[in-house]
Amino acid sequence: MPHSPGCLLHLLQRFITNYNRIKQIHSLIITTGHLQITSSTSTNLKWATTLLYNSLIRAHLNHKQPHNTILLFTHMLSHQSPPNSHTFPSLIKAASSSPFLASNIGIAIHTQVIKRGLSFDPFIQASFINLYTQIRKLFDARKMFDEITQPCIVSYNSMLDAYGKNGDMVSALLLFKRMSKRDIYSWTSIINGFGRNGCFKEAIQIFEKMMEDNYFTGFFVKPNEATFVSVLSSCANLDGGKGLYHGKKIHGYIIKNEIELTIFMGTALISFYGKTGCLGSAVKVFRKMEVRAVCSYNAIISSLASNGREKQAVDFFEKMKLEGFHPNGVTFVAALSACARSGLVHVGLNLFESMENTYGVVPRMEHYGCVVDLLGRAGLLREATEFIKRMKFGPDATVLGALLGACKVHGAVELANEVGMILLDLQPSHCGRYIVLSNIYAEAERWGRAADLRKTMVDAGITKIPAYSCIRTP
Repeated sequence: MPHSPGCLLHLLQRFITNYNRIKQIHSLIITTGHLQITSSTSTNLKWATTLLYNSLIRAHLNHKQPHNTILLFTHMLSHQSPPNSHTFPSLIKAASSSPFLASNIGIAIHTQVIKRGLSFDPFIQASFINLYTQIRKLFDARKMFDEITQPCIVSYNSMLDAYGKNGDMVSALLLFKRMSKRDIYSWTSIINGFGRNGCFKEAIQIFEKMMEDNYFTGFFVKPNEATFVSVLSSCANLDGGKGLYHGKKIHGYIIKNEIELTIFMGTALISFYGKTGCLGSAVKVFRKMEVRAVCSYNAIISSLASNGREKQAVDFFEKMKLEGFHPNGVTFVAALSACARSGLVHVGLNLFESMENTYGVVPRMEHYGCVVDLLGRAGLLREATEFIKRMKFGPDATVLGALLGACKVHGAVELANEVGMILLDLQPSHCGRYIVLSNIYAEAERWGRAADLRKTMVDAGITKIPAYSCIRTP
């Protein structure tokens, strides 16, 4: 039979990667009534319906349609088609795709699992660890893990990820050391966890330990794209010059072993070299990339803009458009910052106007902050103030902070006083706001106002954070 459940199931599995075909087959399944169950439906046909629902749920999930996935499950229940252990992992993954879905749907799904006696299925348990991680319920994630009698490596990795995302790296490391077997996902989870929580040195040490274990034990765990991206991010953020040494070493390993430079690895290397001030290397990596994406351009534009090569950054922005790439919000932050630092006022304003009008990118607070910085650095304080008044939402501390900084540079004491008072209301414990405003008063020889601000800081227990400098030796 051309439209039998078995035939339609085969078509679903065959065209699982083609969403248009999936929708056509889904329509055919509905019109032939194979998703309907009546009191006279045989047990075999009931399970055939379950298989069809499971395949549809998985297909919609594969094409990033979590809401459709969950909607299908509600239809499955209303049509009295019995879910099984293969239904729930895809369903839980769909609910875990966003904090909103996880918070609102997760408990209901867990209730269904318990009701149907599937609580101890290892794949379902591992999926729930990820779900509770998403909504930052670490206790529930750990409780779920502890209920697994013989945790597999997937469950261990899920729990490692849960600890990392919730900032408990002490427990993550203890669990990692307990594991009798580790795969690349285990190593990457612990490296990423340390990096995510600002423990960059520890992240690099774990990566080196992985490579040493490969050398001494002979059981080679090959770093993958996610591993390299994570450890390079830690190298980029490690202070003191050691990050540059380790990052170059990792880049050398990639070259020596002829590892393909993927889009994300290339982008991570560009960001790494940009943050460590090695612009020549950043540009070299960019040019060697055979395939680039918007994120690659964002990385090189940001690197150039933050290292005194603003005009070159704007040139790369133009090159990006010529190559047919569509700038996103991150691109515009980098390009607008470059314009602000190089005094390209008209170019920057035109860029801002083109965001929504040409590219459909809705400006966010950070974009407005860049334009205020652009106008402020150029001494156009009145225009910056008018621009803030025209914002579609109220300015935050970053926008007003940019204006206050411009007031200091250009000696606009009255405007600084007005903006400074608003900032102190927004951030009453921010030492930097007091210092900048106090310095503005002092430079204008308003010693009394400067002393009052300093006294306010002392009375409130606000202390200036000590600065430090780093001299990088070759």
